[in-house]
Amino acid sequence: MLIYAAGGPHSLREPCRAALEAAVNRRVSLVTDSEVLQEILYRYSSIERLDIARDVYSAAIQLCDEVLPVTEQTTDRARELLLQYGSLSARDAVHIASMEEGGLRRLLSTDTDFDAVDEVQRVDPVDFAA
Repeated sequence: MLIYAAGGPHSLREPCRAALEAAVNRRVSLVTDSEVLQEILYRYSSIERLDIARDVYSAAIQLCDEVLPVTEQTTDRARELLLQYGSLSARDAVHIASMEEGGLRRLLSTDTDFDAVDEVQRVDPVDFAA
């Protein structure tokens, strides 16, 4: 979501921006995990835009009330989720495992792959911002 919101022209840019703005206005507690921060760093370093990496990373830290760690326990659970849901990506499995450890079930995401996972309830940014 943060990468879409911060990125260039894309059909998801404005819905993600609106959802983040709505979350701030409604004082919704936002939580992320350290894997999301790693994804931000990876994405922008891979296109040699460390200035954007710095800004999006800082925005994530400012927007989120908590950053959940990714531990060995997290990756053990992610492995179980990968075996349970064959179509799930490794990163998505890590996010779900982090959420479980943090006692979270609702996920604000554009990624429809989460819809097939019983452990979480995906909230589409378009619906959230409405």
